[in-house]
Amino acid sequence: MSRIARPLLFFLQFAVAGLAAAFVIGLLWPGLGTRLRTGLGFAPRTTLEQVVQTAHPNLGEGPISYADAVERAAPAVVNIYADKIVTERAIKVFPDPLMQRLFGGDTGQTLRRREQSLGSGVIFTPDGYVLTNNHVIAGADDIQVMLYDGRVAHAHVVGSDSDTDLAVLKVDAGKLPSIKTDPDPPRVGDVVLAIGNPFGIGQTVTMGIVSAIGRQLSLSPYEDFIQTDAAINSGNSGGALVNARGQLVGINTAMLERGVGAEGIGFAIPVRTAKMVLEQIVEHGSVVRGWLGADYAGVTVAANSGLPAAARGATVTDVYPGGPAAKAGLQPGDVLLQVGKQPVIDPADLRNREAEMKPGTTVEVSGLRDGTPFHTDVVLARRPEVRATGASG
Repeated sequence: MSRIARPLLFFLQFAVAGLAAAFVIGLLWPGLGTRLRTGLGFAPRTTLEQVVQTAHPNLGEGPISYADAVERAAPAVVNIYADKIVTERAIKVFPDPLMQRLFGGDTGQTLRRREQSLGSGVIFTPDGYVLTNNHVIAGADDIQVMLYDGRVAHAHVVGSDSDTDLAVLKVDAGKLPSIKTDPDPPRVGDVVLAIGNPFGIGQTVTMGIVSAIGRQLSLSPYEDFIQTDAAINSGNSGGALVNARGQLVGINTAMLERGVGAEGIGFAIPVRTAKMVLEQIVEHGSVVRGWLGADYAGVTVAANSGLPAAARGATVTDVYPGGPAAKAGLQPGDVLLQVGKQPVIDPADLRNREAEMKPGTTVEVSGLRDGTPFHTDVVLARRPEVRATGASG
């Protein structure tokens, strides 16, 4: 062996032995190299992927299926079939205009026909209290509920509230699966699922997000709608809007029709409002609300005032004779800025606040009259029932 080959062979043997030792050490103590480099002052190189994962540990870890949420919520959603008898006058149409003018079209006879409306409902308690929309069951002579397991049961109306378009039904069918509710209000961007019975084809689930909160549609006196792009169709009314954990966040109520160019704009009543209506109807048979006895509009701000266009407060537009506001001396044009110790945000906020107070409660109202501050005590009365215009969905 040459003098050059012998040292080369020695170095090759030494390198192979070193690699073998490194392999065994790495296999037995996988983090040893990193710890040694750190201890010697050589910090490991941080990759961009590690930085992103550290800043957003849940990035890309969203659920790939909402089946668990549906499994939790769907058994508490029912299909509702409400029948009512409609009486109509028989009309005879004459092809000749002269005969039409002479004899008219009314035959004097009446016809009776059965009309069925479709909707959905949510079981709130195991003993069978079901919440749905008032417009689903209004005027119904017979209400049938199809449960998740296929059983059909008769339901009777416990009470209804046209001001929020909600109604409570009672189903006697033993212990039933009930919905769990989300204790926290939803946020814009939250994933939501709409569960209901669109067009009577059976229980259906659609998915979307919360598009907005606090929407006002002028469909009823008390509105605080959740807007969503989860598909809501005819028959979904009264069904459940649930979050990604299967907890109820709202009662599906209305949609904007495609005829006006709308796409993916549906609305649900927040669960907080729904629970309040349910509890009051079960306890009292109807919803008891406080009432100031006045109508309100937004605060008008002059263009050259330098104030924001949407100033806080509510302007009194009308005072009901003999009502609490009239007795307290409130006048049209008064700007109400505070009720009790809480500031008034806008007319909707004021209506909701007075509704939550019990009739007979004395509350101090503060505001401006012709620019001059005033304070007065108002004794709230019980709000008279007002018929809502209704909703579609």
